[in-house]
Amino acid sequence: MESDTVIRKAYAKINLGLDVIRRRPDGYHEVKMLMQTVGIYDELGFAKNPVPGIHIVTESQEVPVNEDNLIYQAAAAVMQQYSLKTGVTVCLKKNIPVAAGMAGGSADAAAVFHGLDALFGLGLSSEDKSKMGLRIGADVPYCIMGGTALAEGIGEKLTPLPSPPGCHIVIVKPDISVSTKWVYENLHADRLSWHPDIDGMVASLRQNDLPGITGRMGNVLETVTVPAYPVIAELKHKMLELGAENALMSGSGPTVFGIFADDRDARKAYNHLREIRLEKAIYLTELV
Repeated sequence: MESDTVIRKAYAKINLGLDVIRRRPDGYHEVKMLMQTVGIYDELGFAKNPVPGIHIVTESQEVPVNEDNLIYQAAAAVMQQYSLKTGVTVCLKKNIPVAAGMAGGSADAAAVFHGLDALFGLGLSSEDKSKMGLRIGADVPYCIMGGTALAEGIGEKLTPLPSPPGCHIVIVKPDISVSTKWVYENLHADRLSWHPDIDGMVASLRQNDLPGITGRMGNVLETVTVPAYPVIAELKHKMLELGAENALMSGSGPTVFGIFADDRDARKAYNHLREIRLEKAIYLTELV
């Protein structure tokens, strides 16, 4: 059933664990990651437009409004696949930090598949959306699904998992941006001396064991990003000092998150980190 206007939320993600197994002959990296949606989201509004084409409207100065935006690419994929002739306007309210390792662009693309499906009454299955999404970016299939999941392959092989026990998340994006391409180009997967225990984290999730999860958190991409941007290590250290069960860089960075079992500790850490001004953006949130 078609609608005149549709609004969808695009939730950010963090990586509770991120391992890179190897670099494949095709240039992609084979990964093993524990993905988790958090309560920070962009809002996307969709409406049909009598003027053909894809029209992106946003107040954000940090995102393009042309074919370089994953929103545009996702909309183009749907419109081409289903021969849609009507134009589309997408209004974006940007809340997820840009170039932060939180899959903001991929989350927006995922919201486009959900939004245009509802706008035009296409009846797309999750598999339909994921197939189109994978052609746009490796994180898009996960963002289409959301929640807690093990991601393997290049990120497209997804296994849904139980959510972690209730906890509180402080997320800090320092005032730097990191290129995912640069991080992976400078990662030497064959020389890594340590790998996070992703299987142990999965087992702990199934047992509802928060210390078992946080005690195994790790991200091999920190071997590239932390030496180049010491503020990441500083933020991790501060979070641990302030009572976090553990702290980690998300994705290719530079965003750092801390997991807190106690709400008061999380609020105290949030307030302290705001005062010392190491951040461009800071959030106190929960798992979704």
